[in-house]
Amino acid sequence: MSSPDMLSENVEKIAALFPNCVTETAEGKAIDFDLLKQELNNEVIEGNKERYRLEWPGKREAIVTANLPTTKTLRPVREDSLDFDNTENLYIEGDNLEVLKLLQESYLGKIKMIYIDPPYNTGNDFVYKDNFKKEYKASNIESGLIDDEDRKLAPLKDNPETDARYHSDWLSMMYPRLKLARNLLKDDGVIFISIDDNEVTNLKKICDEIFGEDNFIGTFCVRSTPNARDYGHIGKMHEYCLFYAKDHRNTETYHLPDKTKIFKYKDKISGFNIHPLYNSNENFHKNNRPNLYYPFYVYEDESLDENGFYKIGLDKKINSIEVYPSLSVKNNVQFVWRWGREKSLQNLNTEIIGYKTNEGEFRIVQKMRTSEKVIRSILDSKEISTRRGTSEVESLFSNKIFSFPKPISLVSSFLQATTKTNDIILDFFSGSATTAHSIFHLNNEDGQSRKFIMIQLSEKTDEKSEAYNDGYKNLCEIGKERIRRAGNKILEESKTKEGELEFDSKNDNKLDVGFRVYRLDESNMQDVYYKPQEYEQGQLDLVADNVKSDRTADDLLAQVMLDWGLPLSLKIEQVDVFGKKLFKVAENSLFACFDTGIDEEFAKEIAKESPLRIVFKDSAFKDDTAKVNVKQLLKQLSPETEMKVI
Repeated sequence: MSSPDMLSENVEKIAALFPNCVTETAEGKAIDFDLLKQELNNEVIEGNKERYRLEWPGKREAIVTANLPTTKTLRPVREDSLDFDNTENLYIEGDNLEVLKLLQESYLGKIKMIYIDPPYNTGNDFVYKDNFKKEYKASNIESGLIDDEDRKLAPLKDNPETDARYHSDWLSMMYPRLKLARNLLKDDGVIFISIDDNEVTNLKKICDEIFGEDNFIGTFCVRSTPNARDYGHIGKMHEYCLFYAKDHRNTETYHLPDKTKIFKYKDKISGFNIHPLYNSNENFHKNNRPNLYYPFYVYEDESLDENGFYKIGLDKKINSIEVYPSLSVKNNVQFVWRWGREKSLQNLNTEIIGYKTNEGEFRIVQKMRTSEKVIRSILDSKEISTRRGTSEVESLFSNKIFSFPKPISLVSSFLQATTKTNDIILDFFSGSATTAHSIFHLNNEDGQSRKFIMIQLSEKTDEKSEAYNDGYKNLCEIGKERIRRAGNKILEESKTKEGELEFDSKNDNKLDVGFRVYRLDESNMQDVYYKPQEYEQGQLDLVADNVKSDRTADDLLAQVMLDWGLPLSLKIEQVDVFGKKLFKVAENSLFACFDTGIDEEFAKEIAKESPLRIVFKDSAFKDDTAKVNVKQLLKQLSPETEMKVI
């Protein structure tokens, strides 16, 4: 009942490649790193050698903590959710490091895009205090989760610039989270990370290490403060956003709509502008691309339309004008066409035409009909300013309850450039939930069905803040309420002519503005402090039920879905079978019943639907005989069903 042991998995992977580098210790298998270093180098390795890499105090511990499994779980919070059983959106409260570990099986390789806006390490914000020790209490004391008397403390700490570990603590916080996040990305997945001057250099280096330098796509310069913020000596107007791919060879991006586009010409198909057909890149010329160097012929006496364009062809006629690609003015390089003969022949006088310049020179031009553009590295529109983000939140709450939220337009641009329908987007520094709001907004605009997973620690709001005075005691309360209000506002703006605003979860075409709330907590299972031989007869009643007394069927279902690697967004249906509550997850993908009195009659009934998986509580069977009989009946009546008992 824990997340995957990634350390053991990594050891097994190395063992498969280099079995001679695996040794045994009292704790189990381990890697002989001296031998492994030698296997990976064609020179004799003698001691430490200088190399190009980023180091900081705590880096090794950061790597270790990413690999350590967690025994925590996620508990559903139905009262804070909206349309829990049907929505595919998730909002998770808790330390994002622990949550990312819990998602490793259910969402491994399933996330299309990650956007995060982490703490910038300005000296005024917080960093997480992570565990690097295996021993439970010692690690929690060290991390600040509890003190020596087991009293819970906040998992955050100040990180002022005067701290000797100012950069190191921030790097140690970011490294394991990014390492785990990479595992969740699809092969064609991407990640965007907002940052400013304080840590952009260090962030770039650890991202190069985690994602690979080849997978760095670019850095966006975001004009976040058009009026500039005076930091002394310089008025800062911008921030950055790093853009990485899981594997750049699989990455696909999409053009953004250009709302400012104006077309100069128009034909029967649509409006268009013109662009020369030749390739202006000097690396492509007639000597290395001879198939792209050939003449067109302009038939000067055959005008196409009132726009003044001329008919063209590949055959020479009487009085036709021969046209080749232009020469490079700078280096006198002979350019070539962008299209080969066959493609040109198919598009003659429809998409490529003859054009006469004001100087009387004939050119071959292409009709450019698209009103889209590739996303630019400099984002400077008014819609992406921090002030716009603040006003968007204020318009929902009629108050300034969150400082410096990212604007919808910024996140929407990244979403449009990299995602399509049914893609899952993750934000594990959710803050005010701008990413969720942006997904609602964009889905409503283009009719897609993107889904989100928001993760946010329940950071307390300042007791002197407007948010606290308005009743929002932590950031999660702000984020959840923003999602509710944003969804309602979008539905109201998109209401039907009849004025029906009611959310209909059964209508597949309806915008999904619901979300399931989960909260990070300790395991649902009883803590066991003794080995079996250390128990006395009088203590056995303590473990008669291995599930904690305060845990519900919803809690157990969530943990089972995580253990079995099922997405938490799958549709959940609750039905009554012989007076017992049965959960059906994604139709027959998983059946779960945690009521007591499970017997043969119940097993026969559920076997009729041939579920792929079925789970019960160990203490839920009518008796020991019923437990054995239920298992045998399922094997006989539904042989494909996998049964689990917790």
